[in-house]
Amino acid sequence: MSGLRLHRRHAFRREPAVSDWNANIIDEFRENKGQVGGMFEGAPLLLLHHTGAKTGTERVSPLMYQDLGDSLAIFASKAGATDNPDWYHNLLANPDTKIEIGAETRNVSARVAPTEERDPIWTKQKADRPQFAEYEATTEGRQIPVVVLEPHSG
Repeated sequence: MSGLRLHRRHAFRREPAVSDWNANIIDEFRENKGQVGGMFEGAPLLLLHHTGAKTGTERVSPLMYQDLGDSLAIFASKAGATDNPDWYHNLLANPDTKIEIGAETRNVSARVAPTEERDPIWTKQKADRPQFAEYEATTEGRQIPVVVLEPHSG
């Protein structure tokens, strides 16, 4: 019964889920033109729209990014979990999507960076945001994918 609590009337109440936590960040992001507080304060943050590979449901995930000039990089770290996040699998199935940065929405196409492109981007991300090095240490050998988001007009 993880995440559930029994109340006096034997009704069940769920503890806040990750989706609730994300919903609060998304609301704050949109209300403040991309600026949020808490653990993301001052971090480059975007909202990634992605379509469920199995469900076809559109979802939105707040993610840190690295500006690469003409494109952006995002990181499938899942806070150091041993598996990739759902949004990663969704982008593999449906790479044409959109992102929100600040008050702007952009159409992008996602692709996984090959090793020779990934490594310098990943090294910079770990230097700029040390929590990513911590995530890498807890993945039990899973290499964290770097996904490049390139602009497109679709």
